[in-house]
Amino acid sequence: MYDVIVIGGGPAGLQAALTIGRMHRSVLLLDSGEYRNATVEHAHNLLTNDGRDPAELRRIARDELAAYPDVEVRAAAVTAVSGSLGAFEVSTGEATERAARLVLATGMRDELPAVPGLAEQWGRRVAQCPFCHGHEFAGRRIGILIEGEHAAMIERMLRPVVASAYLARPADVVAVTDAGDGLQLQLADGSVEQVAGIFTAATSTQRAPFAVQLGCRLLPSGGVEIDGLGRTTVPGVYAAGDMAHTPAVPGPMVSLAAAIAAGQLAGASAVRDAIMP
Repeated sequence: MYDVIVIGGGPAGLQAALTIGRMHRSVLLLDSGEYRNATVEHAHNLLTNDGRDPAELRRIARDELAAYPDVEVRAAAVTAVSGSLGAFEVSTGEATERAARLVLATGMRDELPAVPGLAEQWGRRVAQCPFCHGHEFAGRRIGILIEGEHAAMIERMLRPVVASAYLARPADVVAVTDAGDGLQLQLADGSVEQVAGIFTAATSTQRAPFAVQLGCRLLPSGGVEIDGLGRTTVPGVYAAGDMAHTPAVPGPMVSLAAAIAAGQLAGASAVRDAIMP
């Protein structure tokens, strides 16, 4: 029986495990090896680690966790979760582990507009967050493939950064192709636009079904509902990272810094709640 099992080995899960382990509570972190930012080569907007490879960030974090005897990190994909406070069961392909509490940090899955070539550039020259990727296109022309008012908002945010922006609906783009130092947009009317990179909007869904299996309430955004301390609506279950947010905001903050902060909060809440009467 572990005090806490953390499901998910991204920044939120790693930080939750560190926070719990530093309080000498037994914690098992289960990492499937699948990450939302798997195609991203450089993490940005993260203090002291701006520009570092996300895979390197994970390696450093796991090395740090190894110094804590109460933390176990296991490469395993979870297949099912069940139980309740004090008696949760987490199954992988090889074993079933038990814990008093759970931290879900399984992240989200992105579905891009159905434009040929767009997915191949995702996380490199195609992005959705101007805070994380806008500066890398400084002084150059970009494309914005987003519907409605959101496109105008992204364009206004990036005006001080980029040289100009070409706005189009995804339905108007036939294909996106590599153009050496940029991308080429082939349009339905036969014309071509050259850009350094593209900002688009992905549709995000829960990467794993465990929150639903446990009965956690979901918000209209598709995120797991949590309170200000990272607690879900199910006692003993916490959620952290871009898979969860409070009802006070329209959606999760998709950033490494926010995920780390959420992981720390969820981990601390799990320890604190365990000693409360």
